[in-house]
Amino acid sequence: MEKRTLGRTDIKASVVGFGGIPIQGLSFAEAERVLLHAFDSGIGFYDTARGYTDSEDKIGRALESHRDSVYIATKAMSRDAAGMKRELEASLRNLRTGMIDLYQFHGVGNREQLERILGPGGAYETLAKARDEGKVRWIGITGHSRDILLEATGLGVFDTVQLPFNAIETEWEDEVLPAAHAAGMGTLGMKPVAGGALADVPPAIRFTLTRGIDISIPGMDSVRQVDENVTAADLAPPSPEELEALSKEKEAWGELFCRRCGYCMPCPSGLNIPFLLLIEGYYNRYELKDWAVSRLNTQEMKFGDCTECGECLDKCPYNLPIPELMKRAERLLEK
Repeated sequence: MEKRTLGRTDIKASVVGFGGIPIQGLSFAEAERVLLHAFDSGIGFYDTARGYTDSEDKIGRALESHRDSVYIATKAMSRDAAGMKRELEASLRNLRTGMIDLYQFHGVGNREQLERILGPGGAYETLAKARDEGKVRWIGITGHSRDILLEATGLGVFDTVQLPFNAIETEWEDEVLPAAHAAGMGTLGMKPVAGGALADVPPAIRFTLTRGIDISIPGMDSVRQVDENVTAADLAPPSPEELEALSKEKEAWGELFCRRCGYCMPCPSGLNIPFLLLIEGYYNRYELKDWAVSRLNTQEMKFGDCTECGECLDKCPYNLPIPELMKRAERLLEK
């Protein structure tokens, strides 16, 4: 497993890390099996979050005996000092450790949040103090807003930045990734296979690792996925044929690709907008019609329940015409 140093930190870890979202759906025993297989396969960087239900606890239990051999990153949504103190204490308990290698501000989406974090009584005060006390080693920021993360790279207070980068979401190459590297920040790539939109996983991950991402963190919830993902760690650039295939997939998704960032949520009508748009994508572009309809039938609220209130339009950072997409999907899937 190839390793890289994460920016100016002293974290030198496998270029393929472990994204901790999917193990929420596993039992503790199965999650432990997957996590230990990842460890045995050479994965040394594990990313989770306070918001991923029991993911921290599962990682903590599975890797407790290997704590000195892995790097653990987590993150929290709190913006004030008191809230972040509670989140940090919970993370330390769940992860069964006295120190977290990288603690990140989760999903910072606008300037108000950034200013609240960094202002008097803000959450940064808690993590800076925890760093001085040896409870946190490095401090990072994550998000989906290019403007906010670009601004964050110039502040000199964050050691790493985590962002969604893949063969579809390449816009981060324009400014944010160069600015982060110029500032000495480590770059963590979430959603390297675009939330499952890219079919051929190893070249999709290698695409990110050869275009500005230090460590790629695909989510994994099976031994098979671990084995598939670690094959991308040789750092070979995608071949011309693989690049062409990725380009065709990007073209198939078009300009209306939902990044599943979740900023449109909650929907006043109760729709799970990101998941519904993923279903529409598989039905309309990948011809997985039976699968898409079966998944749609698990949802209490469907495309036709959209009231076109427009609240999601104000919240979507990618300016997607969500009500229009819902109506189009209703015509396709709810015949």
